[in-house]
Amino acid sequence: MVQPSNILEKHNLRKTSIRLEVLKVFLYKQEALSHSQLEQEMNETDRVTLYRTLKKFEETGIIHKAIDGTDVARYALCQGTCQHHNHEDNHAHFHCNKCGKTRCLDEINIPHLQLPQGFEQEAAYLIIKGICKKCKI
Repeated sequence: MVQPSNILEKHNLRKTSIRLEVLKVFLYKQEALSHSQLEQEMNETDRVTLYRTLKKFEETGIIHKAIDGTDVARYALCQGTCQHHNHEDNHAHFHCNKCGKTRCLDEINIPHLQLPQGFEQEAAYLIIKGICKKCKI
């Protein structure tokens, strides 16, 4: 299993207690999490410090926004190929309509689309909604 301290080292970030704790939650949960979900999982965390930690992790390529079609901003761990301001998480996200969890589907890539002349793509999202295998049982 990947160690939180190794992730921070790879991205040249200091090992602070909140950074280590946030990474432990992401590694344990294996799903996209919102700011409030992280707060619930962590012990007495300052909201502003958590917000800054998430922002720094996104900037450095540790996490990415997991767009799932809801109004809640969720984040998920990157697969290790992302770098500072350069995310390569070109995959689908699955949002379960029953439990509300969002997961990365790394094996399903977003296809390259040929846009009309004069259009320039800045982002593309593939959201799949349905019932996850745990809720289907």
